[in-house]
Amino acid sequence: MTAPRGTTVSATAPPAWVQRPANLAKAVTAELVQRIVRGEHPPGSALPPEPALCESFSVSRTVVREAVKILQEKGLVQIRQGSGTMVLPPSSWNMLDELVLGATIAEDDSLAILDDLVVTRRLLEADMANVAARLATEDVIEQLASLVERMDQLVDDHVAYHEHDRAFHDTVMRTSGNRIARGVVRSLESQVSNTARYMGQTARELCVASNRGHRRIYERIAAGDPDGAAEAMFTHITEAWVVRRSGQGDPTRLVR
Repeated sequence: MTAPRGTTVSATAPPAWVQRPANLAKAVTAELVQRIVRGEHPPGSALPPEPALCESFSVSRTVVREAVKILQEKGLVQIRQGSGTMVLPPSSWNMLDELVLGATIAEDDSLAILDDLVVTRRLLEADMANVAARLATEDVIEQLASLVERMDQLVDDHVAYHEHDRAFHDTVMRTSGNRIARGVVRSLESQVSNTARYMGQTARELCVASNRGHRRIYERIAAGDPDGAAEAMFTHITEAWVVRRSGQGDPTRLVR
């Protein structure tokens, strides 16, 4: 299509996401998060000044200021009057934030961040399994038994299997009544459940082995054995992840 007469077409047009995003500030924020996590703006350095960011993203100062404000809320930068916007070290980042966690996982070849996620998950879920074994009603026990039996039938359908897998764990978490711990686990899981590096292999034998772990958890909860349920959950989450990570790197962070 020929441009209307009198219109100048730039040879370096901004990328498409800049032209019609649902929210410019969020789009700029997402790109800056990735750049910071990748180390393009290392800790202790200053972000480019507002005019440079405006030119780089083809947006207004208002958009840039909103994006930098969001970065500060995520713990990635600190706005210092008179000295610019300074990038903070990873120890200050909000790792429960979807953008921060996603970018960190993408840049971590060692799988250490996913190891830490699994350590956090198993700690919380083991405690919730302990409580669930003390609080589970007959209805809950029947529900867990039904899920375990159904997963035995779904080992050849990894998509359906994992849906029931999540339902099993969520039933245990809901039974514990710990809404905060459940919220943290669900938040972490939602951010990595579709990530190939976290989901790993999906072979039939892995689903079979995984459901043996579910059955041990169910049996300990049904027996009213809090310590046994906690140990079974801890072991199940650890073993399932060690298999999924396929021997990549050294899983020393998982050792307790």
